[in-house]
Amino acid sequence: MKGFVVDDVSMIFTLPSGGSVQALKNVSFSLKPGELLSVLGPSGCGKTTLLNIMAGFLSPTSGSIHYEGDGTAEGSSGDGVGGLSRITGPGRDRGMVFQQGALFEWLSVEQNVAFGPDMAGKPKAEVRATVERLLNIVGLRGFGDKPVYQLSGGMQQRVALARCLANDPDVILMDEPLGALDALTREKMQGLVLKLWKETGKTIILITHSVEEALFLGERLMVMAPRPGRVFREYRLPFAEMGLTESPRQIKASPDFIEKREEILTMIWGMEEEIMGHVDGDVA
Repeated sequence: MKGFVVDDVSMIFTLPSGGSVQALKNVSFSLKPGELLSVLGPSGCGKTTLLNIMAGFLSPTSGSIHYEGDGTAEGSSGDGVGGLSRITGPGRDRGMVFQQGALFEWLSVEQNVAFGPDMAGKPKAEVRATVERLLNIVGLRGFGDKPVYQLSGGMQQRVALARCLANDPDVILMDEPLGALDALTREKMQGLVLKLWKETGKTIILITHSVEEALFLGERLMVMAPRPGRVFREYRLPFAEMGLTESPRQIKASPDFIEKREEILTMIWGMEEEIMGHVDGDVA
């Protein structure tokens, strides 16, 4: 498993008009292997930009992100110190789950899940066993031969999770993966995320706009402030561990959960009001 060290990362985008927007400024934090981090903040705080840098899809304007490794994996270099390797691009050790499943609609469920291992040249018997195991884990046993377009949104996101896991990444990066689901399906999927986290031991970073979801899923919770995006506050929370054995409804109705939810909602509402009351000074 791998952890991360995010070191003083800043990101400035140049606009077609010639101006610029600073999406991130001096973001620093570390993440131990096997931790589940939820990242929360108002629109425009750079959450997705940060995730894309961690995935290797973007290179930061300044600063760096390192992870534990020997520098031999795809998308990494061995120029780090203390056993850390710098992220220089995408790699199989980091899997991405998007808000929309980004599935191949012309393929069946099992063909979608098998896509990565097939491309990696894994033996067919091994791939079949992996697909069968993962479909069972995500609750899709018996749906392998179905076209993905026949599935509900929640079931498609289960396929997306299984496809990500089929590549056996050390880190799972999730960008609003449950945002398009109805409330009941979303809560069931939250339980599945916790189950996968505990059973696989993988490091998970989850971006969300939902305060309740961030509180429930985040073993650690990072609140970001916008204009420019930066770390505003961090929490260590018990609710993810509790969610493995207790009812989500009971946890979310508990006084401790409600108190933290109201505290963070007030914090984010304050940020939103500040944004609405000021002209964006980061566009030059």
